[in-house]
Amino acid sequence: MAATLKLHSFFRSSAAYRVRIALNLKGLAYDYAPVHLLQGDQRKPDFQALNPQSLVPVLEDGAQVLTQSLAIIEYLEETHPEPPLLPATPAARARVRALAQAIACDLHPLNNTRVLSYLTGPMGLSEDAKLTWYRHWNAEGLAALEATLAHDPARGRFCHGNAPGLADCCLVPQLANANRFKCDVSPYPTLLAIEKNCQALDAFQRAAPARQPDAT
Repeated sequence: MAATLKLHSFFRSSAAYRVRIALNLKGLAYDYAPVHLLQGDQRKPDFQALNPQSLVPVLEDGAQVLTQSLAIIEYLEETHPEPPLLPATPAARARVRALAQAIACDLHPLNNTRVLSYLTGPMGLSEDAKLTWYRHWNAEGLAALEATLAHDPARGRFCHGNAPGLADCCLVPQLANANRFKCDVSPYPTLLAIEKNCQALDAFQRAAPARQPDAT
């Protein structure tokens, strides 16, 4: 049976990476539609008709078109509740959402592709200045996450307990970005331990940028 889900993705987009992990954790088959951000595919009329923001990911579920990675993952959680990516109680769900949003809403937007391109394009900053910007904000965000999780009794092998969930879907791509830009991640042993547990799982391995059909 053909997949009913279609994911518009760029292999190196951490936002799309989050959704790929979630789809894999849910055991959901999907068709992969590459959108090469560095070649301007996101500005083509057909794609802008799906998402006027010109951003990935976009998930098509039949006639339903969904944007924004966290909204997509919450949609998958509601439409395919097993296995759950959010815990059972309101307080625990709020905790996990706060961890995810600390990455997706506070940290990642400061160092995504279009921001970095603007720094070295219209702003005229050097490559070294761009990397300084990236590494500063990455360290700020990861240090806060490390402090939050290091002594939190709700943390288990993963960000929350002993099963992967929404926060892990966000953490692993952010650490992948940090490694790609040669950031020092040694100050974050708690995050690295969680990442190691995640990367032992097939769902995370198959979602990795290098495993995607548009990887170059």
